[in-house]
Amino acid sequence: MKKFIQFSILLAFTFVLKANAQDSSRLRISLLTCTPGNELYSIFGHSAIRIIDSNNVNDLVFNYGTFNFNDDEFYIKFIKGKLNYFVSVQHTEDFIYSYTAEGRGITEQILNLSEQEKNEIKFALIENLKEENKYYQYDFFYDNCTTRLRDIISKNKQPNPILPYVMPEQTRFRQAIHMYLNKSEQYWSKLGIDLLLGAKTDKIMSAEEQEFLPENLMSAIDQCTNQKLVSEKVQLTPPTFINQISKSLFTPSFCFWIFFAVVFSLSFVKNKFVSIITTGLDFTILFFTGALGILFIFMWFGTDHIMTKNNYNILWALPTNLIAAFFIKSKQKFVRYYFVFIACFLSLVLICWNFLPQQLNVSLVPIVLSIMVRSYFIISQKLNLK
Repeated sequence: MKKFIQFSILLAFTFVLKANAQDSSRLRISLLTCTPGNELYSIFGHSAIRIIDSNNVNDLVFNYGTFNFNDDEFYIKFIKGKLNYFVSVQHTEDFIYSYTAEGRGITEQILNLSEQEKNEIKFALIENLKEENKYYQYDFFYDNCTTRLRDIISKNKQPNPILPYVMPEQTRFRQAIHMYLNKSEQYWSKLGIDLLLGAKTDKIMSAEEQEFLPENLMSAIDQCTNQKLVSEKVQLTPPTFINQISKSLFTPSFCFWIFFAVVFSLSFVKNKFVSIITTGLDFTILFFTGALGILFIFMWFGTDHIMTKNNYNILWALPTNLIAAFFIKSKQKFVRYYFVFIACFLSLVLICWNFLPQQLNVSLVPIVLSIMVRSYFIISQKLNLK
């Protein structure tokens, strides 16, 4: 009996030593997910990694969403898709304060990691802080502040986490960002994004690609299918942000349909004053749509942005309109033929609107109709002058 008691004490002591020896790193690593804010840059939320190191008595947040706004070529690099983001580090209390001040909530997922995995993640983050490693070419969909964290976790966690779909499997990139823009009533921003992002944005996302959004990565890590990746989930701060965008009638659709109604009505009024107005409208519509077409070409071929390529908006915003704007009053035959082509071609575009490989913003329909109506009247005027 005495030997049994001694053996039991020895066995218990061994288990205690083993438990203590399992993780001497005294590290706690967690994923922080911040709720969306009011500004366009914050609409989609944010992610960061928190490391509490009890050995060195520090509590730090590693953030891959920082950039140098004071760069002399900031806007040029941003437009061309060459803007470098970088990883930065700050005290957790400062990070929490900045997001709390904006009314944005923060959820912490403490990751279930071994001592070796914790050390490897910490080492990888510290390596990335070095000047030669800290910068990366940001891509909103494929290489952003959230996907960087997912890749670090996946690379250093064994076995590699299998993260499931957290949105319907047929969800496209454009639909995902529309969800956030609609929820925050950012309809003009939605229009601008739909104008610039091409057909590649209508690609169906894989489970991994869905994780470009912070809330999606948080949900995917929660639902990891091959292991328990989260040991504890805590809401550090609740969201207190209230959408400050008041509902307005002046959405793109409302404004553009009013514009079409004005263009259509004026087209039937025949006097010199209205003729001057409609000529000005013709020039404005053609010049603006032509300039947009040139912008689409530039974003397609002149930048490194992946999602601005293959932009089918160029079917209605023809770059040649920019030249045609200066020949509205010309009596040359090619001008009449051009507007006949425009009227017919845009009719075909409208018929195929819902069948194109790219989802075009429906609020643009009245703009296309306006071009068609004015093309018809320009043709009629030129025929009457013969």
